[in-house]
Amino acid sequence: MLYFRIEELLKKKNKSKYWLCQNMNITSHNLNRVIRGETTSISFKYLEELCEFLDCSLDELIEMDKKA
Repeated sequence: MLYFRIEELLKKKNKSKYWLCQNMNITSHNLNRVIRGETTSISFKYLEELCEFLDCSLDELIEMDKKA
């Protein structure tokens, strides 16, 4: 299972989920679904924007949970 480290990266930057939603033009509902691992796919556009706004690389953003 893939785990998105969005909340950790936001905390590191002292930014909120609201800030990220406004900048990415995404609903808080959809962002929370990604954070909780409730989505089955994510577009490359959103991956690029997450990395851009969180100032991180894909390997910093996404972690593989090998236990699942």
